[in-house]
Amino acid sequence: MKAWRIILAAAGILLGLFGVHRLLTEIPPSSLVALGVWLLAALLIHDGLLSPAVVGVGVLLRRFVPDRGRRYLQAALLVAALATVVALPMIYLRGSQPPVKALLLQNYGLNLTFILGLIAAITLSLYAIHVARDNSHRSQTFNRTSTRRAE
Repeated sequence: MKAWRIILAAAGILLGLFGVHRLLTEIPPSSLVALGVWLLAALLIHDGLLSPAVVGVGVLLRRFVPDRGRRYLQAALLVAALATVVALPMIYLRGSQPPVKALLLQNYGLNLTFILGLIAAITLSLYAIHVARDNSHRSQTFNRTSTRRAE
């Protein structure tokens, strides 16, 4: 077990060094500066905006949503946020490319709305199944208990 950890750690270090080597030898310095700025901005946006927002939403959900439904709502919000993060750049860049690049010609706003509706429908269906199973289990338990008492 320990040998595998050492092998995986060495492979990870070697791959990381290979990536750094490729960055330094094949990418122009001006692009490296732009990459550094982009990575710093991504770090600041994540740590300064997204993480506090997720924690805030979690606190609100804990306060206002019952335990049974909260996990479904949290999962739906997480999946919806990921879909939105993927779609937003394409929505923003729509029409900025020539028609030859057909990828950005789609209506990503409408597609995102459809995907978010699908996420909501699936989440509500799973929650309804969970509630139905809980109610079925409770009624079966109640029936067994009342039958025993009657005997």
